[in-house]
Amino acid sequence: MIYTLRQADRIAAPRPDMAETKRSRSFVIRQIFVTCLACVMLAAPAQADEAADRISLAPIATSDFLPETPEEEVWNDANSAALLAEIEALSAHGLDPAHYHLASLKAGNLTQAERDRVATDAWMSAAAHMLYGKLDPVSVKPNWTADTRDADFASVLAYALATGTITGSLEQFAPVQPDYALLKDELARLREHSALPIARVSEGAPLKPGMESARARQVQVRLIEMGLLEAETSSGQMDDATVSAVKALQAQEGLEEDGIVGAATLRALNRDDPARIDQIRANMERWRWLPADLGVRHVRANIASFDVTTYQDGVPQAIRPIIVGKPKRKTPIFSDQIEYIVFNPWWETPSSIARADKLPLFQKDPGAVKRQGFEIRDSAGRVVPPSSVDWKSYTASNFPYRIRQAPGPQNALGLVKIMFPNAHNVYLHDTPNRDLFSLKQRALSSGCLRTQDPIGLAEWLLSETEGWDRATIDQAVATGKETRADLAEPVPVHIVYFTAVPNGCGGVRYLDDIYERDGAVLNGLDARPGLLKGE
Repeated sequence: MIYTLRQADRIAAPRPDMAETKRSRSFVIRQIFVTCLACVMLAAPAQADEAADRISLAPIATSDFLPETPEEEVWNDANSAALLAEIEALSAHGLDPAHYHLASLKAGNLTQAERDRVATDAWMSAAAHMLYGKLDPVSVKPNWTADTRDADFASVLAYALATGTITGSLEQFAPVQPDYALLKDELARLREHSALPIARVSEGAPLKPGMESARARQVQVRLIEMGLLEAETSSGQMDDATVSAVKALQAQEGLEEDGIVGAATLRALNRDDPARIDQIRANMERWRWLPADLGVRHVRANIASFDVTTYQDGVPQAIRPIIVGKPKRKTPIFSDQIEYIVFNPWWETPSSIARADKLPLFQKDPGAVKRQGFEIRDSAGRVVPPSSVDWKSYTASNFPYRIRQAPGPQNALGLVKIMFPNAHNVYLHDTPNRDLFSLKQRALSSGCLRTQDPIGLAEWLLSETEGWDRATIDQAVATGKETRADLAEPVPVHIVYFTAVPNGCGGVRYLDDIYERDGAVLNGLDARPGLLKGE
C-alpha cells in the first residue's frame, strides 16, 4: 500500500504573501515522496532492513545543507550521540524511531562522510514529521485544507550543531496545544501497562436486555474487569445489573445508552491498551497537521465527538451538540474563517441533494413543494410554478431545476446560518429537527453541521461586532426576513476529527471511529519511509 508522506524536502511551502522571502532560501524545497514497502521486500530479511535503513529520506534538503567539499566533520561524536537520543525519543510522539536511520547510526561503522549524510537525513526527516506529520493529510482526505506550521529547519540544525544543542532540537517542533501534551502523557501511561491482557467478547448479533448466552457471560466478565459490574455477576444473562453496567460504559464512550451490546459497544468492550495506544498515535498525528495558532478566538467542531466548542485565549467557552454527516455523506475536515451570519436564511438546496432527495420526494408528493416552502427556478433563474413541472419525467441525471426553500419553520437551515465560504459548501446552521440532539450518535446530516443553540453561538461570534447584541439578534430573527450580519473580524473555524479527546477530568476519552478513519492514519505511521522503484 502506498502513502504520500510529508518529508523534509517538503518543508516550508511558500505562501502567496511570503513567496519572495522564501524564494531566497535555497534549502526550502517542496517535494512529495511516497512509501512503498515492496522496494525492500525482495531482499532477504536482514538485507531488507539494512537496505530500508539506508534509503535517503530527504535527499534534497540534506544535499542543500551539507557542504559539497567539507573541510571538517559536520556531526561530531557528542552531537551524534545526542541525535540518537532524540530519535529514540520520537517514540513518545507515536513515531517509530526505526524509520529514521536508527540502526545505521547505532551500528557505528559509518565513515565520517556517511555519518554526516545519514545523520543530517535522519534529522531533517524527523523534524519535518514532527512539524507537519509523517503522513500527508491529503493522502487520507483529499479535500483537506488547513495551514501548516512552518520552520527554518536548516537554520535550526546549523545552530544546534554549532552550539551542541541537538538535545531538544526535534522536540521543539511538536505541537504546543494542551490536548497534544495530554495525548503524549496518556501514551506514556498506556505503554507502562500495555502487556496486560483483557477478557474479550466475541463477535456476534447484538445482545439485548433479557437475552442469555455464552457471549453475555463474556460481557459480564469484561465489565467486571473494567470495574463496572460486581464480581459475583456471571449468570450469562443480560439482567438488570448487566444492562446498567453496559449503559454506564456507553455513557463513558458517548454511545446511545440503550443497554444493548451492538457493534459500537462491542468495540468499546474490546478496546485494550494496544488499541488505545494506536488511537492515541493516530490523534497525535492529526494534531501535527494543524496550524500552531488556531486563533485567539476560534471555533472547533469535532465530528467524532458530535460537538462544537468556542475558545477564547485557549480556554473553552461553551460546548454545543452538533449533528454531522452520515457515513455515506461524511462531513469534510478543513479549516476556514467565519465571515458572516444569516438569520432566517433561504436554503439554496445543493444540486446533489436536490437530485438525490428532493426529486424523489416531489415525484411521490408534488404538493410537498408548496407545503414545505420550496421555490423552483430554471437555468435562467426564473421562478417556475411547481404545477407546471412534470416531476416524473426527470431523473437525477437530467433534472434541470434549481431548488430553494424560503425562510420559515420548515426551512432545513432553521433560523440561523453561520457562513465560512468554502469549496465543500459546508457550514454551521440551525435545524427544525431539534429533537435529534437527544441522540448520542448524531451522524445524520448530508454533510453540513447542525448545531444546538445557534442563536447563542451567533451571539458569541458577533460579540465583538458593533451593533449586534442579543436584542438586535432577536429582533432580526423576529422579522422572519433574511438578514445578514458581517463579523467585524473573521473568526477561525476548524472542522476536525479527533477520536481521543480530553475527558474534562485530566484524562482521555476514547470515541468511536464513526468514519473509520483511524486505520489509514495508523497504516501511514507504521509504514517505513522509502522511495518507489525507479525514482
